[in-house]
Amino acid sequence: MKYRELGDGLVVSAIGIGCMPMASKEGGRINYGTADDAESIATIHRAIDLGVTFFDTAEIYGPLFNEELLGRAIKDKRDGLVIATKFGFIGPDGSFGVNSQPANIRRACEGSLQRLGIDAIDLYYQHRVDPDVPIEDVVGTLAELKAEGKIKHIGLSEAGAGTIRRAAAVAPIAALQSEYSLWERDVEEEILPVCRELGIGFVPYSPLGRGFLTGSITSRDQLAEGDYRLNDPRYADGNFEANMAAVEVVKEIADAHGVSAAQIALAWLLAQDAHVVPIPGSKRRATTEDSAKAPEVTLTDADLKALDQAAPRDGTAGPRYQGAMMKMVRL
Repeated sequence: MKYRELGDGLVVSAIGIGCMPMASKEGGRINYGTADDAESIATIHRAIDLGVTFFDTAEIYGPLFNEELLGRAIKDKRDGLVIATKFGFIGPDGSFGVNSQPANIRRACEGSLQRLGIDAIDLYYQHRVDPDVPIEDVVGTLAELKAEGKIKHIGLSEAGAGTIRRAAAVAPIAALQSEYSLWERDVEEEILPVCRELGIGFVPYSPLGRGFLTGSITSRDQLAEGDYRLNDPRYADGNFEANMAAVEVVKEIADAHGVSAAQIALAWLLAQDAHVVPIPGSKRRATTEDSAKAPEVTLTDADLKALDQAAPRDGTAGPRYQGAMMKMVRL
């Protein structure tokens, strides 16, 4: 495994693991099909064996039980790991309304520490910007938690460029997490340049287009009832078929290199900036083993040009979220 520095001196494996798909059980939110706790824990252990140090979760995943699962998995394996989690929604009932009031940040932090079974959160993100709480107050509270030893680094998620600048003026920001992949490139216009300017690492979530860029899903019929992606606009009839054109190019380049399409999609992200660290979601050892090989893939200039032409910015059919969720990003 190779390693990269995000911001504020935070060093992590070049590929992290997004644990959200492991929060897939009856009654859970954001279901990517069913997940087995034993296999999820085995996946985390296998990732650690492969040199992965960076694991991402959130209070809202489950809610709550994704952090609990990760906590069980890392018990007695904590040394050298970077555990990231997030706050910013109303509370443990799983509501999607935002709340970054200082009291709620502190409530969420204490709960996450307990569920994860750790003394300090390595990277603590504001999950979504709260338009009713000045970012200066949010980062000020996080700086207090950092001084108290409860968190080590501060992160933001889906923040707009202006918010990022204001936040960085209060305290060092180690990372911005936002969606970024071959089929979602809007961050290249303004967000990525601001992160480079301010020395903030960038953590792409959904780096494989919620599985689409792996080429393993060739029809909506493959998605189980209740799968979150059945409501994803880019998986909708018509959009699905249009978006397959870019996947075919990814697969062609993968075949030429003798690797998987997922590795090509991740290698493309790694080639965009030295401080980019994707966190593909996983719940099985096989997919984690595959993703962990991506830092060894070197794309040629011709490969990069072909991928850029196949998946240009604004070239993906359909918005990345439905309306309500879109209103919560880039604030």
